[in-house]
Amino acid sequence: MAAARGLSVTATALRAVIPWWRGRLSASCQGLQTRWEASSSSPEAGEGQIHLTDSCVRRLLEITEGSEFLRLQVEGGGCSGFQYKFSLDTVINPDDRVFEQGGARVVVDSDSLAFVKGAQVDFSQELIRSSFQVLNNPQAEQGCSCGSSFSVKL
Repeated sequence: MAAARGLSVTATALRAVIPWWRGRLSASCQGLQTRWEASSSSPEAGEGQIHLTDSCVRRLLEITEGSEFLRLQVEGGGCSGFQYKFSLDTVINPDDRVFEQGGARVVVDSDSLAFVKGAQVDFSQELIRSSFQVLNNPQAEQGCSCGSSFSVKL
């Protein structure tokens, strides 16, 4: 059910926490749409979308081959409670949402999408590292300085 597998949290514990979190969110925010469209190719995409920066699109077009895409997952762990995980993948699951822009694709499972909807995926290149990053995540209350860990707004 849950695609997240935490480093310090077992998959069973996550399966228990995610439905509880969703219940709290839906109880406090009645009327919010719980399913999201899966296209971010238009600049006026809604809040349930993942937006790709130009540097993210460029880098994905450089490193992906054939049917490969970037998968974004949210896992339990990190110094703030949750962390982003990026990987290259070729299999789209039934609960995945596909966000495509300029020929580059980012895929997010429905459980992780609840934690990153409305965020931006960027590719940052610095002297000490190059990485994909999630920026401007409206679901994150705070994050750590490395940018890979965050806590969620309830």
